[in-house]
Amino acid sequence: MNNINQLLVQTIAARDTADWSSFNQCKEQLLKENSNYLETVESQEDLLELALLIFEHSDFHSRWEVAKVFKRLGSVAIPKLVEILSDDTLDEELRWYAVRILGELKNESAIPVLIELIQTDDSEELKSMASVALGQLGSKAILSLSSLLADSDTRFLATQALCYIRNKETILPLLSVAEDFQVAVRVAAIEALSSFHDSRVLAVLLRSLDDESAQVRRTVVTGLGYRRDLHNSELDLVALLQPKLYDCDSRVASAAVVALSRMGDDAAAHHLYQFLLSQKAPLQLQIETIRALTWVGTISGLEYLQQALNIIRSQTLCQQIVTVLGRVQQSDLIHKAADILLEMLHQKHPACSIDTVRSAIALSLGQLGRVDAVEALTTLLNDSNTQVRLHALAALKNLAPDKHWNLETIS
Repeated sequence: MNNINQLLVQTIAARDTADWSSFNQCKEQLLKENSNYLETVESQEDLLELALLIFEHSDFHSRWEVAKVFKRLGSVAIPKLVEILSDDTLDEELRWYAVRILGELKNESAIPVLIELIQTDDSEELKSMASVALGQLGSKAILSLSSLLADSDTRFLATQALCYIRNKETILPLLSVAEDFQVAVRVAAIEALSSFHDSRVLAVLLRSLDDESAQVRRTVVTGLGYRRDLHNSELDLVALLQPKLYDCDSRVASAAVVALSRMGDDAAAHHLYQFLLSQKAPLQLQIETIRALTWVGTISGLEYLQQALNIIRSQTLCQQIVTVLGRVQQSDLIHKAADILLEMLHQKHPACSIDTVRSAIALSLGQLGRVDAVEALTTLLNDSNTQVRLHALAALKNLAPDKHWNLETIS
């Protein structure tokens, strides 16, 4: 302990005489012994002095380490941190750390200075961190943040902070800006409001489905995708989401594909199937729709994929259908998925003339674990394509690991 006190005195003396070489040596030694020092220092004043020394005259890494000291000090450190934050002549990185630590301390006495920083500081990075810090303060900061919503210059950062809090008390202030003229504000508010199961929220979400901004539309479609509870006799959420499949923005359409897959009913599967066949989507979105038809989790979803195999002529899409069928995990759907694949082989489906499709069928049958697929897979061991034979062998080893399979058939 005496050695630590002596080292602290030397560090202070080095700072006061601007002997930065000695200061850095002392600082590094203090940091090295910091964990032991924290356990032995009883004087909060000494500990605060140490923390401030390292904090004010160190690099990013050292400040990161010493931030733990301020957390231990708690409210004792707040006046000094506020003092640092309030001095706009200081290094911006130093002030950024002060903001960050104030947020982590979660002491409401820091709210006024953080609010003032958002209102007056020129640094966007500092103001953004102040928004995060206020969000960390939780419900204690809601009233102050709500006051910032009145000013268009501070509205976005205040909205971000309110979104972070995720408390029902934020619903009213968020509703007040959910249709703001600033797109970023609307997006943030809608994203947060979507997570609340509150009757006050629904009307604004439904209006936002037709927002002029694609980013807002995508946000509300994504949010509604998690609200399967809203899909009932009074509100046909599937019917409301269906038009968004054909949105002019492909990102909105993609969000609609995923949202409908979460509804888990035959109507959603039907709309996805119709979209797949419409040829109004780029290839990647068609692939996402094929995956979504398995995510719906209904027999009808798989049946629609089976029908699509008889209509679609794209090798890529046929192979994708075969691949996603092999990834089905619901016990009540596995049998149907395997039946579709086996039927393709038995009936010599046109797609089976493609080597990569036969290879994908072999892999998928192995993944589904249907033991009665062994006969069909054994036939594929004699396929003309080496990759098909290899995948068939891998599937057979998965389905019947105790049986010896003739490796000589693979060449």
